[in-house]
Amino acid sequence: MKVSVGIFLFMAWAAVVAIRDCRARRISNSVVVAGLAAAFGCSLLQCGPFGVSLTQAGMGTLIGLVALLPFFALGVMGAADVKVFAALGAWCGMHALIGLWMAASLAAGMHAIWLLITTRTRLAGLLRHHGATFELAGKTSTPYAACLTVAASAWLVLQGLAGGLR
Repeated sequence: MKVSVGIFLFMAWAAVVAIRDCRARRISNSVVVAGLAAAFGCSLLQCGPFGVSLTQAGMGTLIGLVALLPFFALGVMGAADVKVFAALGAWCGMHALIGLWMAASLAAGMHAIWLLITTRTRLAGLLRHHGATFELAGKTSTPYAACLTVAASAWLVLQGLAGGLR
């Protein structure tokens, strides 16, 4: 019963992140802080959906932040994406971050290919220009935080189907 509270909190937070990222490509700091607070609260009360201890949540947050910070510094990733990855580290622990990063990156790559196809942008033109060269519904970037939270949600569902939830 305790874990179901953690599952509900995680899935609700992940849904808010994904919806906001897809709609506006902006995730407020309050949403990230709420996710971190819920993750650490669940870890403290031992009701987290991923069974992460308080120490593992802290390490996951730190590793998640440090891992994607260089991409933000290079200007290829938004600050919210980095903060959401840190929050996912608190929820899932650092052991899950590489798999989540890989799954989200594959989804983001498929999204970029889909944008290229649907906007009929030629790859050669994309490589010649420095600015955004394709746009769909006013959006010129991939909702990476949404890709991250969808990957984590899918992992949670797969764990549940496999009987891995406590």
